[in-house]
Amino acid sequence: MEDRERPEQDVWIDGDARRCVVHVRGEMDLDRGPMLRHALHTAITRPGGPPEIVIDLSDLSFCDSSGLNILISARQTATDHDRRISLRNPQSQILRLLEIAGVGTLFPVTDA
Repeated sequence: MEDRERPEQDVWIDGDARRCVVHVRGEMDLDRGPMLRHALHTAITRPGGPPEIVIDLSDLSFCDSSGLNILISARQTATDHDRRISLRNPQSQILRLLEIAGVGTLFPVTDA
């Protein structure tokens, strides 16, 4: 991947030929949403990219409806590009948001 882990950033990408990992940390809201949208779009639509996109939410402490919309949109884009999306280690607030919105079953959750 062209963007290596950069801990000072709120969103960064790494991975290998099997899996692309999009790391997200801090709070995901209307102001920070464009960073996540861009990273996910890049990861999903990259020609010859890996079939699996993992969104690592281990360090995401808050997500509002704009972040939720980005995740839902990314899932549709992944489906359109024959790729899979899963969520890694989402906090309970994120899981609750997905549940309330009725989209929890759209996202496999993993700890790996």
